[in-house]
Amino acid sequence: MEFSKVNVDVRSAAKKGAARKVRSGGAVPGVLYGRKREPLAVTFNEKELLKSLDKEKRRNTVLKLTVRTQGGKDGKGTTEEVTAMVRDAQINPLSRRLVHVDFLAVDLDAEVHVTVPLVLTGKAVGVTNGGNLHQSMHMIPVAAKPALIPTKLEVDVSALDIGDALHASDLKLGEGVRVVLDAKEAIASVVAPKAEKVEEVAAAPVEGAVPAEGAAPAAGAAGAAPAAAGAAPAAGGKKEEKKK
Repeated sequence: MEFSKVNVDVRSAAKKGAARKVRSGGAVPGVLYGRKREPLAVTFNEKELLKSLDKEKRRNTVLKLTVRTQGGKDGKGTTEEVTAMVRDAQINPLSRRLVHVDFLAVDLDAEVHVTVPLVLTGKAVGVTNGGNLHQSMHMIPVAAKPALIPTKLEVDVSALDIGDALHASDLKLGEGVRVVLDAKEAIASVVAPKAEKVEEVAAAPVEGAVPAEGAAPAAGAAGAAPAAAGAAPAAGGKKEEKKK
């Protein structure tokens, strides 16, 4: 199988500020490790690496690194080919440029643990019935030999009704690929819509509202005129006699 090739140069990681100096020179610093080898500080060309990555597999792309060492006793450098993958990548949040990359040396005959995207297809019958589709996981951890790593995992959710769920055991994986999850782990489900909470509205009239014709204003309502001091008593009541 043909793999994309990327040149990486061994660098000295001992000096303080070495990584910063590498970036200022237009290269990107990184580290190559794995397969019981000592971590090796390297540099590489950002455009060359990005061009070599599969557009769908991205960091799960298997690469053939040409590791070049400068100098030596005879003044000549050495080269070594290493099969590797991008294990981790640091990206500048503003420029979106690579800041640092970790390369993991791999064996084509040994499993590696990676994560692959989970894509849900179809329209769940439960959604048609008013439910909501909830995707619990967007990335699925799997184990596979480097050349067998799937680009993505697709699951048809059409048969899911309200209250139904798909679990890790429902994933259909290719030969040589296994999911690194508990079989009962839920990856997607259709849930009932949340009941709307209806708040009770107080019976007090709204401030400034005009009461219905003939209705007495509510006690203490804003805008209600206070009783006038010395107001006349209701009809039929005794009048206070004047003292002579």
